[in-house]
Amino acid sequence: QVQLVESGGGLVQPGGSLRLSCAASGTILRINNMDWYRQAPGKERELVARIASGGSTNYADFVKGRFTISRDNAKNTVYLQMNSLKSEDTAVYYCYASIVPDGRGLRGYWGQGTQVTVSS
Repeated sequence: QVQLVESGGGLVQPGGSLRLSCAASGTILRINNMDWYRQAPGKERELVARIASGGSTNYADFVKGRFTISRDNAKNTVYLQMNSLKSEDTAVYYCYASIVPDGRGLRGYWGQGTQVTVSS
């Protein structure tokens, strides 16, 4: 089965940086879009950034200019470089990927999430 495993979260001071990674494993024919979402306690999950297979990107307004999404197709991995972090960025960050597992229909997969805490 396909799995997404995230890493890179942790505690960082305001103004600091973190780099999140999400690696897909399993039987994968193709990965289309790869996204980062975040969810704070008691809040709805919200889209942070999206990157298409060809490299085009989209960002939520609240992170544009601070965060950069990228991907390494050879490694089936998506990254989120987070700079100039604010306390408001504190949340669990999830990756989401649209994947064709083995030539069958396209499906969406979620990572388990990684905690990002921005605090002095």
